[in-house]
Amino acid sequence: MLTLPNLQENVVLAPFTTYQIGGPADYFVEPTTAEELRQAVLAARAEGIPYFILGTGANILMSDRGFRGLVIKNNAQHITIQDTVVTAESGATMAQLIELTANLGLSGLEHYAGIPSTVGGAIWQNLHFLSPDRQSTKFIEEVVGQAQVLLQDGSTQTVEKEFFQFGYDDSRLHHEEIVVLSVTFNLTHADESAIRNQVSENLKWRWEKQPQLEEFPSCGSVFKKIEGVGAGRLIEQVGLKGHQIGAIQSSPQHANFLVNLGGGTAEDVRNLITLIQETVREKTGYFLETEIKMVGEWE
Repeated sequence: MLTLPNLQENVVLAPFTTYQIGGPADYFVEPTTAEELRQAVLAARAEGIPYFILGTGANILMSDRGFRGLVIKNNAQHITIQDTVVTAESGATMAQLIELTANLGLSGLEHYAGIPSTVGGAIWQNLHFLSPDRQSTKFIEEVVGQAQVLLQDGSTQTVEKEFFQFGYDDSRLHHEEIVVLSVTFNLTHADESAIRNQVSENLKWRWEKQPQLEEFPSCGSVFKKIEGVGAGRLIEQVGLKGHQIGAIQSSPQHANFLVNLGGGTAEDVRNLITLIQETVREKTGYFLETEIKMVGEWE
């Protein structure tokens, strides 16, 4: 029997995802410290109950049927700063960190402005951003120092960034049952106005190129980049930019964003993904691999 403080049952997950899609979780808890997060994970493991750690709810597609197990909404957000070293619990958002460090003239995180991610999510996917000049890609691993993690055997360890085996949209967290509790970032001193200019430039680029979540809920880019060939360009090339299934549409602004026009379902998203993959492969020979994580109960 799962016993945790403030444990809830049958909580609909749609409001906790950027897609505004998702059925109910059998169990739901919102830890507010790294220790509460650790205890929630250990409790689920002890009972043999499947669990999923939810951050901002971006980069995932939650099933219409929901999640059979425990969803842990990570609200562990404590942050400490010593000179240029910033330590944040894994539920802190990148937006929080960017604002806080910019105020202190600390550079290294401003490149990720406008990306809805927690610290834990940033490590999970090796958060990255192709600069507005399209010449360089910044990866979160560049500023990661150490992290505190909960391992499969239940032990808590402090590890160096090499532990994560970072790749493009990839890390060790994809392949092993490891939970990030907190992360230390090594930043550098810089002029605050220069940092804020970079934030503004990145946000301006996103505003011009991508549909905004407030108006068009999405999970971000759906398909992985193919080197030298944009996924969005391939979708446009085969005539599916703007195509719609149910209430889910390949955005006319950026075809790699499948946006929810209101009342869209996970099944609509999956059907549009399949149509795009099959059409692109048939007409161009390329296979578009998804970068989003499918979560919950599927047929």
